Amino acid sequence: MKQHNQNQEFRFNEVLFEHRNKDYGAYVLRNESDRILTKALFIGASLMAAVSITPFVVSAFKTAEPTDKIWELPPPVIIPDDPVAPPVKITPVKPETAPNTKTFDSTVPTPSSTAQDNVKKDPVPDDAVAGFKDNFKGDPVVPNTPNVPTVTVGTGPVITTPPPVIADPVDKTKIAEAGELGVEASYPGGIDSFRNKVMNSFDGSGFESEDVVKTTVTFIVEMDGTISGVKANGTNADFNNEAMRTIKMISSKGKWIPAKNKKGEYVRSYFKFPISMKFEN
Repeated sequence: MKQHNQNQEFRFNEVLFEHRNKDYGAYVLRNESDRILTKALFIGASLMAAVSITPFVVSAFKTAEPTDKIWELPPPVIIPDDPVAPPVKITPVKPETAPNTKTFDSTVPTPSSTAQDNVKKDPVPDDAVAGFKDNFKGDPVVPNTPNVPTVTVGTGPVITTPPPVIADPVDKTKIAEAGELGVEASYPGGIDSFRNKVMNSFDGSGFESEDVVKTTVTFIVEMDGTISGVKANGTNADFNNEAMRTIKMISSKGKWIPAKNKKGEYVRSYFKFPISMKFEN
């Protein structure tokens, strides 16, 4: 069975390495794999057996130590009784003074009463001033006062400029009332130019009325010059619609000049434009 498997593996290797270099190491290894594995197995088993037997061989060559060892104690040491030694008498040795050696007497002599009596006692005058010397007839001692320079603290320049006032930012959602405006919104060229454009652009065809038709168009002039929220409050709905259409059309072609508040800032504001027309048959 083993021979059959080896033959099949040999044929497989021949087919696998056909038209290839069979001197390549892989071809040799595949053909000799069984022999190499068997050789490695025997070598490994031999090493394991050698390692297992080594402790027994080593223990066999060791000499057995005697177990019945007798411990011998050294003979006792006898200490003889010494007589009590007499106390040692210490004799102080007087230091020898070297010849021609000068000595210094550091003792302070006690003052005698006769030395104090020799000091001349002068009467102390009434205008005597304390000093370093007991000289009653000399000039009085000038007190040792340090010469400290006088430092004048200046107040510096007076600042009269008021601090800057930080203005609150303009609320872009708020519509300013008439009392808050410094400059009202206007149309470039004036209100008369805007009125003429409304009259020329108003489509009055289809309106028949002997009376004057009136309406007031209200809108918001935004901060960028555009208009929004256009409304008309006249009684004639068609007239209101045409008026709003005309104003939206004109304002889309040219922007308004937005209003300013009293601080000079652009704000949103309302603008009212009345329109009155009479249509003749």
